[in-house]
Amino acid sequence: MKTVLIYSEADQNSLPLAYADERYLIGGLSPAESYLNIRKIIQAAVETGCDGIHPGYGFLSEDAALVKACEEAHLTFIGPSSKSLERLANKLIARTCMHEAGVPIIPGSDGPLRDEDDTVAVADRTGYPVILKAVYGGGGRGMRMARNAQEARRFFRVTKMEAASSFGRDEMYLEKRLLDPRHIEIQAIAEKRNKILILGERECSIQRRYQKLVEEAPSTAVSEDLKKRLSEATANGLEAAGYTNAGTVEFLLEPTGQFYFLEVNKRLQVEHNVTELTTGIDIVEEQIKVAFESESNLSQNEIKINGWAINCRINAEDPRRNFTPSPGTIIHYHPPSGPGIRVDSALYSGHFVPEYFDSLILKLSTWGRHRRDAIERMKGALDELEIIGIPTTIPLHQTIMQDEQFISGQFNTTYLNTLTPKLNQRLEQLEKIAAAVAAANRTLKPPPDNQKGSRRSFWRGARRFRHVNS
Repeated sequence: MKTVLIYSEADQNSLPLAYADERYLIGGLSPAESYLNIRKIIQAAVETGCDGIHPGYGFLSEDAALVKACEEAHLTFIGPSSKSLERLANKLIARTCMHEAGVPIIPGSDGPLRDEDDTVAVADRTGYPVILKAVYGGGGRGMRMARNAQEARRFFRVTKMEAASSFGRDEMYLEKRLLDPRHIEIQAIAEKRNKILILGERECSIQRRYQKLVEEAPSTAVSEDLKKRLSEATANGLEAAGYTNAGTVEFLLEPTGQFYFLEVNKRLQVEHNVTELTTGIDIVEEQIKVAFESESNLSQNEIKINGWAINCRINAEDPRRNFTPSPGTIIHYHPPSGPGIRVDSALYSGHFVPEYFDSLILKLSTWGRHRRDAIERMKGALDELEIIGIPTTIPLHQTIMQDEQFISGQFNTTYLNTLTPKLNQRLEQLEKIAAAVAAANRTLKPPPDNQKGSRRSFWRGARRFRHVNS
């Protein structure tokens, strides 16, 4: 299959352009001018003679308006129908749908919150702490935790404004904040003849500001019995919603083993790579087959979980400055390689990371026969990964992989709160190394003329200092 890659002016030097079959400039620097412009996207597909559109993840990937535009232009949207998207995009309707299908839901509001007084009344009835959520939110945005009535009033106003800005809709609802849960999700592929395939679970509990940082498959918290119950709940919920194509149902799991429905991700997940590594199934290929009504050769009995996979989301963020975004130029980039290592990234030496988009710049995944093998392989891969020029979250991931609590598999969604002192200690060590490198650089002499063609590199000689940001 040949593809047409749309791109904005901010991405005109992006690496994927070099590999695309065809390219189409969609618009200006900002997302509103390009990747959020439905009219231009449809125009690009029609003018280049496309049969369908794959939305990836982010931007319009869960927007029913794009699906309707595809339907009107006789283009195949590689994802769910506009009807099921509309039903599940509204998280209140999704809660009701799952509840009717027998899937446990978190206690909370039955409808949208009307005002501050209504918010406090529902929160008092539910019990603090609570989480205020945008009805049309996603990706960890449009969420605030309130511990008392005063915070509930204040966060109602703040979250409402954020929801309107980020999602174009300001409706909100409220859920009970569960104590120390784990975040477990089930990957599924739903075909158009009510055939739902379960591709196993993923562990997504390591988060910051409700955004995932590390994912793995399978999960140390999920027994065979629990996996069966989660899988049944997923299949029942997706069938009740009339859902088709790849989708993920997310749950919160309490220490008691009780689980609750959280949301449905109606697209390809960022962390789909760990499921691909443990099942050998190309999820994007299956998406295309379902969308074009091609027969899948998969059956549930053939889907086996093989080994363990871990994914680290490397973000362009500065851990020393409260993880503020760090756009800028990559002076030097060297990805790790070897058996059981997968790198999903568009980075290269000289690439400029723009400020217009999400801070995720690289996904680093490792596979091993056992969880310990995957962790050890990840340690080596992070050690080999070189990104110089901008601050990144590599030190955070290195700290996680060396932490005994993570290695033991005994963690939950509050895990990062306990990791902060260890991360600060590592950052202090890096600062000392940076000072040593700076002092050493002042005494470096250029190589003799007869060594100009040498394949030796300063970057390789200074590998232990590669995360220092100039």
